[in-house]
Amino acid sequence: MAEAADIQGTDPSPALRWLRRAAAAVAAVPLMAGLVQVPTASAASAARTPDTAVQAPARAGGLDVSLDTLTPSAPVKGDSLTIGGTVTNRGRETVGQARIDLHVGPRLSSRGAIEDAARRTGFSESKDGKALGGAFTVTLPALPSGTSREFTLAVPVEKLGLDEDGVYQLGVTLSGRTPSNPYDEVLGIERTFLPWQPAATASKTQLTVLWPLISPAHLSAETGSDDQQTPVFESDALAAELAPGGRLERMVTLGAELPVTWVIDPDLLATVEAMTREYQVRSADTTVAGRNQAVAKQWLNALDKAVQGDKVVALPYGDPDLASLAHRGERISGSLSHLRPATELAESTVETILHVKPSVEYAWPADGAVDPSIVDVATSAGADKIITRSDSMREDLSYTPNAARPIGGGTTAVVSDAALSTAFQGDMVRAGDATLAVQRFLAHTLALTQERPGTGRSVVVAPQRMPTGSQAESLADALRVLGAQRWSQPSDLIAATTAKPDPKATTSVPSARKYPRELARRELPVSVFQQVRTTQDTLDNFKVILTAAYRVVTPFGNAIKREMSTSWRGRPVEAAAYGASVQTHLESLTDEVKLIDKSDLTLSGRSATIPVTVQNKLVQGVHHLVLRLESTKPTRLKLNGGEAVAELPVRIEGGHSQSVKFTASANANGPVPVRAQLYTEDGRRFGPPMEFTVKVSEITSTVMLVIAGGVLLLVLAGVRMYTQRKRAAARGGDADPAEGTDTAPPVAEGDDPVQAGDPAPDTGPESAEPSGPGEKVDR
Repeated sequence: MAEAADIQGTDPSPALRWLRRAAAAVAAVPLMAGLVQVPTASAASAARTPDTAVQAPARAGGLDVSLDTLTPSAPVKGDSLTIGGTVTNRGRETVGQARIDLHVGPRLSSRGAIEDAARRTGFSESKDGKALGGAFTVTLPALPSGTSREFTLAVPVEKLGLDEDGVYQLGVTLSGRTPSNPYDEVLGIERTFLPWQPAATASKTQLTVLWPLISPAHLSAETGSDDQQTPVFESDALAAELAPGGRLERMVTLGAELPVTWVIDPDLLATVEAMTREYQVRSADTTVAGRNQAVAKQWLNALDKAVQGDKVVALPYGDPDLASLAHRGERISGSLSHLRPATELAESTVETILHVKPSVEYAWPADGAVDPSIVDVATSAGADKIITRSDSMREDLSYTPNAARPIGGGTTAVVSDAALSTAFQGDMVRAGDATLAVQRFLAHTLALTQERPGTGRSVVVAPQRMPTGSQAESLADALRVLGAQRWSQPSDLIAATTAKPDPKATTSVPSARKYPRELARRELPVSVFQQVRTTQDTLDNFKVILTAAYRVVTPFGNAIKREMSTSWRGRPVEAAAYGASVQTHLESLTDEVKLIDKSDLTLSGRSATIPVTVQNKLVQGVHHLVLRLESTKPTRLKLNGGEAVAELPVRIEGGHSQSVKFTASANANGPVPVRAQLYTEDGRRFGPPMEFTVKVSEITSTVMLVIAGGVLLLVLAGVRMYTQRKRAAARGGDADPAEGTDTAPPVAEGDDPVQAGDPAPDTGPESAEPSGPGEKVDR
């Protein structure tokens, strides 16, 4: 500070003015380890003294040192340590006289010291150690702006000065000069950790690693209308994960080689199993045939072989978000009722597909964060073991206790180690990031073993729910190193749960106030659970009328469970869209059973029949339905024996319609609005109502007499016609000799033929009609 005051109190030279600008730049832009640092004036003047942070000139911009390989990760005596990496000049000036040096820092005494070293920036010779120098310095050509150089350091382990067993810090530095800074300085540094335990310890840490097989929802609720119920996938993205090189394929391949406990969402198994048969994939407004059956079969077969002999934990079907249910879902009635069926379905699904009996007693809240309400929800699902994390169940101990501890009510919290569980959450695609993560993971496992020598402990690693392929590869690399069992040995979750609890470990579940805000912001919104309730109510109302309800209950029940999945965290729009699509498709099925619109009727008379048609376009029959017909003006029109409301049962085969007939009696003329509504037998409405009008035209007694008289006249006219025809036929027979009838006697002269009863002579055309002159009969 004194030096700074002197500079401010005098007319600064151009060099000092430059140093002040550099100091301001450092205050404004803090840099991480591995990047070039910008010095203050005092740091520049002290660059050549030990125990002082040395930082790069401002005009250098930035130097990045990456450690891409470090082998062996945990050396033993006689090994040679090889470090490969890359330096990149991101600044504006060329770096000359560049060299790479290796620094071995002091032994780190605790896990906290490891974290402190990982967070430290800058360079300090007292903390980072002196450069080995000599034959172990790599000289590089000039490094112009924007260029990179690869390097390799090889050092025999005995030259590292590793005395005691433990974790040591390694630093790889780039030193050099720039035109604006003619002094040799450390321009960039990258730190990592080297576990040194050449021989096996008597007491090893029991290390349990969870290996999660979880994926977002891929199946829709829709199925084909055929008997096979062809499943419909939202997309074919799952096939890419199952194919060679895909995320889930790598998880199975790696897990088969490692001592892990499998943690599986049964919905993933059911989805892949559905893909092994004929399936459809959504494409815009239609569906196309899926073609990845072989990939699905290969993945399931590989998983079946991989899990044999290992412990398998089945999460509740669909991996429901327990925290979201506890904090938001409980406001919506019925939300928690899905948990226990999800647990029951999980067990049968895993056992059927993988032929192993899973453990279903475990609950795994997101990121292992818990509070009392989350524990209550988890136990309501049938779980009595909660997988938590140490950054939620915080300890005030100088060592790492056993993972298991009782938290009351017969429930056991299995507390995974936060540092180990989050070691591979970053982007592990870059070799440098993966190398640092592996070394840090190994360092922590050795450090916790040495916290209490002679006291073996049980530690659980619960990585992120859906590791990327590169993250899984990095964790697998670390576990392969631990396979030598020098300071740890593999265990499983069941053994970790039954390990003796540490008497000093916390058994108190943190309060709701301590639940992480970032996690709370990512929870499923209340609207998701409202949609779940709506869909469940619709399904409950629909299934009671179906003769083959399982064809609807199974796909939609599973889809409802997926709506509450932890995989929707942070994706409220996608969650809402999935829930809406489930409801829309269910409503489209319920609309297949409906009343056919009816035109208005005219009722002429005091009684008649009113038909109402019910249509069933489903492939299965429906029953337990009641059709209710209601007269809104019962004083004018009554139904089925004088009631205002009449009901008749409905039972229709698939693909058919049924006409349901009601009797009606009229008391007065005029229009009567009539309402038809389907109900289930338990009295719940089914579908929308249908309304039509019955126009009543009452028939009076006078009109009835007139009609009766008209009918009588028609009858008499018919009798007369019959008689006249019969007489005409008889006359025709007398005139024909061939008939063999008697011949009429001759008429005497002067006799009146009419009086004789003979027919009148033909006097002209008018008499041709046998019914008499002037009367015409329609033959």
